[in-house]
Amino acid sequence: MLTRRQFIGSSAYAAFAWKQALSQAGQPAPQISARARAIHQRAFVFDAHVHALDREFYDGGSMGVRKSDGQWDLPRAREGGEDAFFLSVYVPEEYYPSRFETRQTLRRIDHALRQLHENRGQVELALNGADMDRIRSSGKMGAVLDIEGSYDLDGDLGILRDMHALGLRSAQLSAHNWDQNYADSCCSMPKWNGLTAHGRELIREMNRLGMVINVSHSGDETISQVLDVSERPVVATHHGLRSVNDIPRNMPDELIKKLVDKGGIFCFQIGSEFHYPREYQWLTAQRGKTFFDTTSIPDRVRGKSIYQVDSLVGPTFPMKGATVPDSVAMSVDDWVEVVDRAIQLVGEDHVGLGTDFDGGPTLARGMRDVRDLPMVTDAMLRRGYSETRIRKFWGGNLLRVFRQITA
Repeated sequence: MLTRRQFIGSSAYAAFAWKQALSQAGQPAPQISARARAIHQRAFVFDAHVHALDREFYDGGSMGVRKSDGQWDLPRAREGGEDAFFLSVYVPEEYYPSRFETRQTLRRIDHALRQLHENRGQVELALNGADMDRIRSSGKMGAVLDIEGSYDLDGDLGILRDMHALGLRSAQLSAHNWDQNYADSCCSMPKWNGLTAHGRELIREMNRLGMVINVSHSGDETISQVLDVSERPVVATHHGLRSVNDIPRNMPDELIKKLVDKGGIFCFQIGSEFHYPREYQWLTAQRGKTFFDTTSIPDRVRGKSIYQVDSLVGPTFPMKGATVPDSVAMSVDDWVEVVDRAIQLVGEDHVGLGTDFDGGPTLARGMRDVRDLPMVTDAMLRRGYSETRIRKFWGGNLLRVFRQITA
């Protein structure tokens, strides 16, 4: 499978992408209405999924320093109005064949905690709702550690408790786009038809610990069975609607309703490949594969040490998404229209945002990076949304559910 960087460098695409990159290098800030800016400033913006530290883990540097590329760092997040975020501790599939996933998780948590300490004047680890209130009142940003991938393919409960003791408060249930040894993912051949008996035990232990169960990347049967077992609300941190774009990475309407009936929240990934079939089809044709195809990974990492895997994975970050022609690109209003479909389906109290910044989203036309989140507020105002609805979407709903789960 081509990585995003390899795709951008492919001969069929390179000339167009290069011209587009040059034109966007000095892309001006979008025009935002005064009303939208004021509402956005008043909102508590809680992003359910950010790849805040992938670049820094592999290349060094600090999340507190403004970057000239990528989509997210603390200074730009401040400009975009973000107040809190789920900090993705990303352990991709390349670490699984040699069973490096637990070691990599420990390395990434260690790195995240050191980065939070280094930038303690701007950001602080949040373990529960009370922490988030205290951090918010101090003027800092709150960060919630969230595993994306696998902390242990076998789901060892002792290791889960160790991670919780280190500060982990959220974990993705499937091994990114691969099956765990206890739960099926969205994008691999199912092994278990959902959860195993041990998977159910793990759900109960996460409930007991007060951990967020993150079902983004999980298979349909897995999600349904998690909702049957869990006694606490469940979160989809970065997702899309299958009724809009029929791909396994998105969730069908009946499961969204079931998630909401259990008190959960459905958060939208900011990229257009999830939400805009025209752009998804164009990009899939250019790549020759879907963005969630990981079938080539075992051959690419066979026999490599963990440090050699680092060298293979590191150059893919930050993942900025592709550049597409305007004729197939999504607008911010198109993106908000998809959010609106979910609101019509399940109500305004159960939707939120999980951008996936620096994890590969292709942004809507005119959006540079996290600084331009107020474009979404403006588009919501154009649809006639009240300030109350907008503030629920930006973070009020996620904060409420985070309080309930971690209480």
